Amino acid sequence: MDRALSYIGLAKKAGALEIGETDAGAAVRAGKARLLILASDASDNAKRRAEGFVCGTQTPLRTVPFTKETLSRTAGAGGCAMAAFTDLGLAAAFAGALAGAEPSFSDAAALLAQKDQKARQRRHETLAHGKKRGRDKAEGPKATGMRRRNV
Repeated sequence: MDRALSYIGLAKKAGALEIGETDAGAAVRAGKARLLILASDASDNAKRRAEGFVCGTQTPLRTVPFTKETLSRTAGAGGCAMAAFTDLGLAAAFAGALAGAEPSFSDAAALLAQKDQKARQRRHETLAHGKKRGRDKAEGPKATGMRRRNV
């Protein structure tokens, strides 16, 4: 559980965590959220709002075994009942850290790990393609430093 809390702090420092209902909801609606977490003692209204945010999206919503106080203290915000991870790697690491203690996180951890692996593969292919494109470019005339004269 302490590892999971450290991932929340790390995501906050990295700027990959949207804290609070307003910011987390905006991240989900914009399609930037990868995992939406809800405190265990969140109000019914907050739960309904979170379910409304993720309705129609592929963003997983999970209730974490932390209270609002613990989540707020770790995230550095007051009265935080909801947060959204915007980085796929950090979201997968957080879900993986909680999967050992909470069986409800195992499916979310597997899904996020699979998405993270696909994203890494796409980045690798894009880099390889970019390097190949650089080699295939036709070289233009080289500069000699002298002006061309019409004869």
